Amino acid sequence: MAKITSDRIEISVMRLPRHEGLDLPMYRSEGSSGMDLQAAVTEDISLLPEERALIPTGIAISLPPGFEAQVRPRSGLAIEYGVGLINSPGTIDSDYRGEIQVVMINWGQEPFTIRRGMRIAQLVVCQYAMVRFKVVEELDVTIRNKGGFGHSGV
Repeated sequence: MAKITSDRIEISVMRLPRHEGLDLPMYRSEGSSGMDLQAAVTEDISLLPEERALIPTGIAISLPPGFEAQVRPRSGLAIEYGVGLINSPGTIDSDYRGEIQVVMINWGQEPFTIRRGMRIAQLVVCQYAMVRFKVVEELDVTIRNKGGFGHSGV
């Protein structure tokens, strides 16, 4: 079960057998919002340009109700190699207890190799509110109102 304090939430994590020898997700600086996830592959995986693969992390977590975890790309992999996540952000719901896996894609022009222990994505834990829709005939009026894409100018 999770333990929440004013600025931290304690989340249970389970190391799966393939996680042996790898680090738990961790923040790399005091101001980081994302924790690095590592590839828990048993052998190197080479992604050709335009190819995608499901990469295991070797961990499962238990989030409390009202929280989600988002799996986001790492900017360094994106700029240096053109590698990202095809469903970004990926959502881990509070009732999911399976292994966290990352859907990576190579948008670059060269093959990219994923090795064991490589930092492949970031995990960001966020609080959210459950919504109940209420059908109305009209919505409240705002200054922007129905202005869409590009409405606020350049």
